[in-house]
Amino acid sequence: MDGAPPPASPAGLSAYVAVSQLLGLTLLATTGAWLGRYRGGVAWHSPLQFNVHPLCMVLGMVFLQGDALLVYRVFRHEAKRSTKALHALLHGLALLIALIGIVAVFESHRTKGIPDMYSLHSWCGMAAFVLYLLQWLLGCGFFLFPGASFSLRGRYKPQHVFFGIALFALSIAACLLGITEMLLFNIRDTYSHFVPEGVLANTLGLLLVAFGLVVGYVLTRDDWKRPPLAEELALSMDFKTLTEGESPGG
Repeated sequence: MDGAPPPASPAGLSAYVAVSQLLGLTLLATTGAWLGRYRGGVAWHSPLQFNVHPLCMVLGMVFLQGDALLVYRVFRHEAKRSTKALHALLHGLALLIALIGIVAVFESHRTKGIPDMYSLHSWCGMAAFVLYLLQWLLGCGFFLFPGASFSLRGRYKPQHVFFGIALFALSIAACLLGITEMLLFNIRDTYSHFVPEGVLANTLGLLLVAFGLVVGYVLTRDDWKRPPLAEELALSMDFKTLTEGESPGG
């Protein structure tokens, strides 16, 4: 009926999304507190340039990536095209911020004479970024821009969904490795004594895990998936007819 309110969200979904956002904002604040209180803060053209890296990676590769994954759960009754655009936009913003973080760490290493890409953290982190970029480009090509056939989209969609969650998990794992590496470089001799910096950084790691678990739970609940709107079903049938050259029921 025209003017009728949209159906309510499934029970519990709004609460889990709210918890995810609270955890995300808390982990960003904790990252800022760690870098500001114990690592001297953040600046670009200074010895503090390295600190741009962890801040950008947590913001881009974890918080924004997680929010981009939640778009289809949160915006359940908006037009699919708008939801797709927001999904792609958030992922693109996450990639841009992460790229700034990568440039910062390479420039910092070059200035200080530190070798690049030798640690497990750097391997996992670079793999996550490169695969994330590839995932974004393929997603835009298959789903956001016209051209891919209905059957091709259908075959690729399960891979897109799986690698989206897998890359989110890999990004969190890379951050955890980076936190440990940073602590061992800076407070190796006192880390085992439960010094405040170590406790705060460990807390950040737990927040990253908690954020990942909550987002992952929301994404894997089948009954919380975005239901297709009636007009979207009609458009899908028309799209299949145009791209496959036959009627959907033929």
